[in-house]
Amino acid sequence: MQGWEEALIAAARLVRQARYVVALVGAGLSKESGIPTFRGPGGLWTKYGEPPMDGYQRFLRDPKAYWEEQLAGEKEGPRAELLRALAQARPNPGHLALVDLERMGVLRCTITQNVDNLHREAGSRRLIEIHGNRTMLRCIACGLRVPRKEFPLTEIPPYCPMCGGLIKGDGVMFGEPIPREWLEACSAEIARCDCMLLIGTSGTVYPAAGFPYLVKTKGGALVEVNPQETHLTHLCDVVVRASAAVALPRLVALLSPP
Repeated sequence: MQGWEEALIAAARLVRQARYVVALVGAGLSKESGIPTFRGPGGLWTKYGEPPMDGYQRFLRDPKAYWEEQLAGEKEGPRAELLRALAQARPNPGHLALVDLERMGVLRCTITQNVDNLHREAGSRRLIEIHGNRTMLRCIACGLRVPRKEFPLTEIPPYCPMCGGLIKGDGVMFGEPIPREWLEACSAEIARCDCMLLIGTSGTVYPAAGFPYLVKTKGGALVEVNPQETHLTHLCDVVVRASAAVALPRLVALLSPP
């Protein structure tokens, strides 16, 4: 038996003992579906440079220019490369295992930092997309979210049909506050959580990276599933050094009734 398999047995024991299990998911899970990460070797920002840290402020100053840049970027450059990868990506066994855990009543909620829509495609229902969803548009005034394919871009910038506010992509930009209701939903889940699964997240992007600390502070257990060491490894009770696509289906098998 490999070391990660032994660790997975220990992880299953912690999950069985828990009353309320929450998963925190990062880009590592999407990478296993062929979606490039942003940072690190081969990352989009490594290749093309990071986007401006004041992107949201630039949007507010000139929303028309933002939209023109977004639409032009769909033809070439990092955005076009990402969109091609997203169009081809499908949920991997890790996504499907999370759905299985949810249906078994083991996993109460998934908080994902990914915007790729793969959790929804896989069938996750108890889902908080803390950084938004790339298939949606959102009004920054009233919070209305609509599927992009159902919203005609007849004028640039587009305006909300409900309140007249500005419409932007649903993804949270640098400099943009995460919508309050999303943060409140995360806080409610963390307050209940006594075991958190850290799946494919490096633990560098806040506020999501702070959630495991909150769980640990109140006596909860942390289980990391990641091939690489992360900023959260030192906090974890169990570390499973394997990919989510390999480890999570095995976890489902361990937790399934005989």
